[in-house]
Amino acid sequence: MSEILVTVSELSAALTSPHPPVLLDVRWALGDPDNHQHYLDAHIPGAVFVDLSSELAGDGEPTDGRHPLPALDDLQKDARRWGIDTDSSVVVYDATGNMAAARAWWLLRWAGVETVRMLDGGLGAWQAAELPTRSGEETAPRAGDVTLSEGNLPTVTADDAATFPGRLLDARAGERYRGEVEPVDSRAGHIPGAVSAPTSDNVTVDGTFAAPDVLRDRFTTMGIRPGDKVAVYCGSGVTAAHEIAALALAGIDAALFPGSWSAWSSDPARPVETGAGDF
Repeated sequence: MSEILVTVSELSAALTSPHPPVLLDVRWALGDPDNHQHYLDAHIPGAVFVDLSSELAGDGEPTDGRHPLPALDDLQKDARRWGIDTDSSVVVYDATGNMAAARAWWLLRWAGVETVRMLDGGLGAWQAAELPTRSGEETAPRAGDVTLSEGNLPTVTADDAATFPGRLLDARAGERYRGEVEPVDSRAGHIPGAVSAPTSDNVTVDGTFAAPDVLRDRFTTMGIRPGDKVAVYCGSGVTAAHEIAALALAGIDAALFPGSWSAWSSDPARPVETGAGDF
């Protein structure tokens, strides 16, 4: 068991232990309105559904992005409802290679929850192991008592991103980075100077994270090594958290730009680049 990931066999054993982890189902995909229904249809027994849009994000101005960080008081109230105590360990998962669950992993750690892991391979790996699922709604056996504090992981602002002194990674698909398509946000392209690093390249065909040495080699080709200054953005600060997890597996610390491209592109004063860019 790593500090970032837990395997299916490790989770299965932990759920039957005297002190099982709090298990959170973070089913979410851009443009899919049925995330909660997918959970109701089948989830890992004991998992509580977490709504990414309303519980792992807050409200704000367009220049705050589509998924700004939630208010700390709101997040703490939700975390307690999920059953998280001060000393709880937490496991999060989804059905899309942790692309959504990574947001919960990052946000809870940012808020001071020390032990948060992602189920490597998510629900697909659980089902492939022929382990049981359950339908319907589940709630935590009791409310938790966790007290959260913000800022336990680094972030950068749009102004920071504009003059970032290290590597700024764009975790979106390459065609969005290059400005060939833009299905969601107001302008196409990328932040000047950013390097394309699609999050999809962090995972294998079965949805598990690539091995740490493979990830390390990937980021080395971008000129990134442990100890370098790195920041990451995506469309709205969701899949960028997955890139931060991949960097951490490779031994590299990185900051998140929470507003990401949705914040940057909504401000007409911010410059935009298109094309392939370079390292």
